[in-house]
Amino acid sequence: MPSEREIRRRIRSVRNIQQVTKAMQTVAASRMRRSQQAVLASRPYEERLRTILNELAPYTEPESHPLLARRETKRAAIVLITTDRGLVGALNTNIIRLAIRHAQSLPGVTFVAVGRKAIGQLRRFHQTTAAEFSGFSERPTIADTSIVARVAMEEFVTGRVDEVFLAYTRFVNTLRQVPTLRRILPLVPEDEDLDALPRLQYIFEPDPETVLEAVLPRLIELTVYQAALDNAASEQSARMVAMRNATDNASELLDDLTLAANKARQGRITKEMLEIASGAEALGKG
Repeated sequence: MPSEREIRRRIRSVRNIQQVTKAMQTVAASRMRRSQQAVLASRPYEERLRTILNELAPYTEPESHPLLARRETKRAAIVLITTDRGLVGALNTNIIRLAIRHAQSLPGVTFVAVGRKAIGQLRRFHQTTAAEFSGFSERPTIADTSIVARVAMEEFVTGRVDEVFLAYTRFVNTLRQVPTLRRILPLVPEDEDLDALPRLQYIFEPDPETVLEAVLPRLIELTVYQAALDNAASEQSARMVAMRNATDNASELLDDLTLAANKARQGRITKEMLEIASGAEALGKG
């Protein structure tokens, strides 16, 4: 059984850790609010661009733009977005597991790793990567994610891959973040949205190819940017929850350790009293 001094030392250590986790919880909560505002503000733009694609789809041919080309899937690419730092619970584990499982169902996969956790895990599993990016998981900007989108588009347009998937954690609310995998290339209209839209006749100026050349790359860039924002909001939410749980667990551990320290102290006092009584009895007999 540990001594009272050892228990007291452990109590001080746990209390120091609790102060750190509580501070990290506060910081994560502040950053989460900012990330949540960003992801909710940008989401309508991505949805509107996709609606435009759905509206233009009936009047365009797959040969109108390279990003619309459909080919037999011989190789695919997965843009895997994770965090740069840990302490986020199972957030990274879930999305990496989903991406690896999906990769096993494809004939050949190349990864575009975004985030240090993705880079480390893909190297550990000996997966092929076309590019690696890190350093902006908490505060992604359109300049950061545009490079990722351009790499994905280049892999597809040059024919090195026939499909491109995007794997990230979608932010729903503070307590719920959903691992999500969606195909972003080739650009295929969403059938359910297409059926719901009224049939309209469009006049393209100057021509459909020019319009698609302006719209489609922006849609891919915005889709990747939106995924990075979702992942950033999910990261801060998961970290806040993890640090709150760690703080609560530290409080429970402190209660248990305090009780153990009090028992050890009581045992020490009892032992000292017995020694004093035995000594006094021995002196009386002498």
